[in-house]
Amino acid sequence: MKKFLFAVLIAVLALSLAACGSQSAGSSKSGNNLTDQIKKKGVLKVGTEGTYAPYTYHDPKTDQLVGYDVDVIREVGKRMGVKVQFKESNWDSLFAGLNAKRFDTIANVVGVTPDREKKYDFSRVYSSSQSVIVTRTSNNQIKSLKDLKGVKVAQGLSSNFGEMTRKAGADIIGQDDLSKALKLVSQGRVEATVNDQGAVLQYFKQTGDKNLKIAALVPSNAAGIAFPVLKDSGLDKAFTKQLEAMKKDGTLTKISKKYFGKDISK
Repeated sequence: MKKFLFAVLIAVLALSLAACGSQSAGSSKSGNNLTDQIKKKGVLKVGTEGTYAPYTYHDPKTDQLVGYDVDVIREVGKRMGVKVQFKESNWDSLFAGLNAKRFDTIANVVGVTPDREKKYDFSRVYSSSQSVIVTRTSNNQIKSLKDLKGVKVAQGLSSNFGEMTRKAGADIIGQDDLSKALKLVSQGRVEATVNDQGAVLQYFKQTGDKNLKIAALVPSNAAGIAFPVLKDSGLDKAFTKQLEAMKKDGTLTKISKKYFGKDISK
């Protein structure tokens, strides 16, 4: 009888421990949900360059951080009920900052690529980026990506554009600041750079540099732009919910027209 009671006691104890373990795992999972943590703290930390007009830059008159991506993530944060805190860094260190949890996402025209999808979760796409090749006005030799083989090209080493030009066989001169890359082209120190059409046109508008031209569009290279977050953080779903609402009520279109004069939102 004592043996029977002892066996029953052991069985009950085992079930209790299993239940506690299950409850603990669930509690831990809930506690690790990044969206809940952000809402509790009331702050969403966002990495950005602050030097990439018209997406993320400082207004020359006020020095305030502005731009299409800046306004979009600010509105997302507002709808989530949290304050958006920007942390500025150069492009090549933004993903390192995300990996190290120095910020929760990146708002900097981040293209969704297969390689990045292996490492990060993404919100829904909120705009698209069309790549262009920029050369000096007098350069008539470069008309496509294949013409960049063996040519000096100024690029950010970890950007979509850097990968694109590397595959084309270009001699890459590391430069992740677009304005500096374009100046290198204008000065004849490199032959070309590849970047986003909207950002390049904004630079032309601001500087009036007649030494530069868009030599070519890169066919079939319109990349979807979204907010990356760490895998399984759940934050991508929270962003997507707000972005879908912003698209539906016209907010994304309004922000897009403010910076581009047309709707590039998705």
